[in-house]
Amino acid sequence: MKGIVDESGRAILPIQILCPKHPDGVQIDVWIDTGFTGDVVLPESFIEDLELEVTGSIDGVLADGSQVELSTYHCQLDWFGRVKDLEVIANSGQTPLLGVGLLLAKELRVDYTNLELTLELKPKRTHE
Repeated sequence: MKGIVDESGRAILPIQILCPKHPDGVQIDVWIDTGFTGDVVLPESFIEDLELEVTGSIDGVLADGSQVELSTYHCQLDWFGRVKDLEVIANSGQTPLLGVGLLLAKELRVDYTNLELTLELKPKRTHE
């Protein structure tokens, strides 16, 4: 998968969200957030537009240390050629985020010289 680094240095990756309203998918640009241990956070406005089904809520801790309760919603993600079921988290922000949960077992390269991002599946290396 290929993405970009924007003029502010943010690593951005396009992802394909699948949902009942958009069964063929809708592309959303997400910021890579290595401080977020979950999978995907979507702004409430995106969730309303996609008409995602609410599944519950989780307790979260924001970057400022405050604790909040956040709603979760079901959708699917076209992830490396496979459909992956996700519980996305809603927030009141403006920017979709992709967290470490989806980066595990992947190699993320952010090239600030050429303003490019690549995310690849990599086989695990065994120690000899």
